[in-house]
Amino acid sequence: MHAREMLSTHPLAREGVPEADSHGVDTLAGCIAACYDCAQACTACADACLAEADVASLRRCIALNLVCADVCVATGAVASRLTERDTPVLVAQLRACAAACRACAQECERHGHHMEHCRVCATACRECEQACEGVVRRLAA
Repeated sequence: MHAREMLSTHPLAREGVPEADSHGVDTLAGCIAACYDCAQACTACADACLAEADVASLRRCIALNLVCADVCVATGAVASRLTERDTPVLVAQLRACAAACRACAQECERHGHHMEHCRVCATACRECEQACEGVVRRLAA
C-alpha cells in the first residue's frame, strides 16, 4: 500500500497539520490499509459463502460482508483526504466503519469454527475495527 507515502507527501503534512504529523500519518495510513484489506476480505468471504452448500444459512453473513466491504471502501477514501477535512464527518465515518466491522466480525465468528474463510474475514474485520477506533481516539485527543 502506498497510503503512508501518499499522506506523508501531501502538502499539509509538510505544513505541520496536527493529524498529518508523522505519528498521525502512521496511524491514518494503517487505518486506510486496514479498511481496504477488510473490504477485500469481506468481498472474498461473501463469494466463498456463495460457494458453500448451505447458502441459505449464510444469507446474513453474505449481507454483512457486502455492507462491510462497501463501508470500508468509503472509509478508506474519506480517510485519505486531508484537504479541507471535516473532522466530525470523518469521525462519524470511522465510527460507522467500526460498527460495520464489529457486526460482520460477530457474524463471521459464528461460522469461523467450520469455515476458514469466515475466520479470516472476522480477523480482518476486528483489525479494521481497532484501526478505525484508533484514529477516532487520536482525533479526539
